[in-house]
Amino acid sequence: MKLVAKELRTTVPSKAELAKIKRREIYFILDNILDTYNVGGIFRLADAIGVKKIYLCGVTETPPNPRIKKASINTTEWVAWSYAPTAVEAIHELKSQNSKVKIIAVEQDSKSIPYTKIDYQLPLAFVVGNETTGCSKETLEMCDAIAEIPMFGVNTSLNVIISLGIVSYHAVKNL
Repeated sequence: MKLVAKELRTTVPSKAELAKIKRREIYFILDNILDTYNVGGIFRLADAIGVKKIYLCGVTETPPNPRIKKASINTTEWVAWSYAPTAVEAIHELKSQNSKVKIIAVEQDSKSIPYTKIDYQLPLAFVVGNETTGCSKETLEMCDAIAEIPMFGVNTSLNVIISLGIVSYHAVKNL
């Protein structure tokens, strides 16, 4: 079922329609994301890619929230999510369920490597951090890799949704 944004805001797919969606062993972990519109946009991205679950961590606002609902165009209703007090706890929970999950932060860091140089294999989790301070040091220490997107202009960073979208679509393309 393909719906336009207006239809998505008022429609929830049936269980049969949702069962047809291919959910990949991909997870998003949001480490203290402050902007509710970023959270909603990440739900849309997760739906588009077929992410299995989103972990909302720390001060990240959770549904139900009218701004998240608006930005997500209702995808919060069918993309699985849960809350964890910290991204570290979310990673522990995910690793306890599947020890083979590869954790990749999308972040600028002295240990980061170009996102195109990472070997993406399922199961896979992407961690994105706070819009100002990034991922916590403790979170980065738990990651198997830190992916960075090269910047060629004056600006030194991209919006969290854009960064996650670039890296996650690159990973899905290569699976």
